[in-house]
Amino acid sequence: MPSHIHIIGAGVAGLSCAVSLAERGQSVTLYEAAGHAGGRCRSYEDATLGRRIDNGNHLLLSGNSSAMAYLKTIGASDSLTGPETASYPFFDLESGERWTVRPNKGMLPWWVFCESRRVPGTRAWDYLKALRLAFAGKNDTLSKCLGNAGPLFDRFWEPLGVAVLNTDANEAAAGLLWPVMKETFGKGGDFCRPRIAREGLSESFIDPALAYLKDQDVRVNLNTRVRAITLNDSRATILDLSDSTVNLGEDDTLVLAVPPAVASSLLPDLTVPLETRAIVNGHFILGEPSGEPSGDLSFMGLVGGVSQWLFVRGEVASVTVSAADKLAEQRGEKIAETLWKEVAKALKLGDKPLPTHRIVKEKRATFAQTPEDVSRRPGPVTAWSNLFLAGDWTNTGLPATLEGAIRSGRISANRITQ
Repeated sequence: MPSHIHIIGAGVAGLSCAVSLAERGQSVTLYEAAGHAGGRCRSYEDATLGRRIDNGNHLLLSGNSSAMAYLKTIGASDSLTGPETASYPFFDLESGERWTVRPNKGMLPWWVFCESRRVPGTRAWDYLKALRLAFAGKNDTLSKCLGNAGPLFDRFWEPLGVAVLNTDANEAAAGLLWPVMKETFGKGGDFCRPRIAREGLSESFIDPALAYLKDQDVRVNLNTRVRAITLNDSRATILDLSDSTVNLGEDDTLVLAVPPAVASSLLPDLTVPLETRAIVNGHFILGEPSGEPSGDLSFMGLVGGVSQWLFVRGEVASVTVSAADKLAEQRGEKIAETLWKEVAKALKLGDKPLPTHRIVKEKRATFAQTPEDVSRRPGPVTAWSNLFLAGDWTNTGLPATLEGAIRSGRISANRITQ
């Protein structure tokens, strides 16, 4: 067993690794360059909105086993909310049609034979195409695998695939979607219930983790950038901080849980994904919505427009657009006008003028989950015996999602303590 474990990066992957190790009684120290933990998964007070908002929207599924285990360990299992059964409301911005996809409990998917539970205009047998994902070749894209035409692709597979992979369906690696489907929809309704943070991402995933680590005597050093790592032929030996150095003992272990560009700057010979894809989030103050459609409005899938997923928490409506590189090039005000028209239409707000808003552009939100960049994902083990990797960009077998980031931390912790 290692004497002490040093983790660089207090994003979700680093926190997950630290929590997993602390749970096993390991001695751990975290280093984070920013003044806060959580990375992209956090909440903050926005001065323009005068509200606390999430940095980005994250939708989890009840079958995300690593995320649920993480929340249980840090005492935050009850911090998520969502419908009691698996249901996915959608709205077509072009046609005005509304529907809800409702998988049934149990592994036998009889719901596809029920017209009221499936996507309008689809047939039960159309859903068998999902099995093609299990046999997707390493170079197959989502559109090539599932066919890039028809109501099921346009109204379900494409919005779901782009949200999960943050990459256009014409270039996204199809094989990455299969493990998601197998662990969630493939197990029935109990495993694919949508879950969102009741209060905020920090209140669910970050603050309880920091409190847990503090109780386990794990030190979290914020505003502490690791500028360089000294390596010999077999081990990492020294961490060069901005104002000091940390010598790694013979039994000490190091985990690098930072974005791929940072990892490759610290380990120049490391192969990492090279391209990134943007996510754009728009936040709008609703005030008192009028005439809103019935049903669970905690979230809604949007098709036929620019907006993709709409989340409503209190009086704040938040819109997420994935694979949004072109959109991110536009002025924030133009983006706001486009998204607000679609929000107003989805929520039946009529011609309500553009309210107070905030547009957040994450131009390097995730790595581009194309076949080429997926092939560049490294595993948790490196050429140095005491140096491991964690992050949603590492080869977890999952896409670069919150579940993937949390699982990567657990995988590294398992490698270290095996």
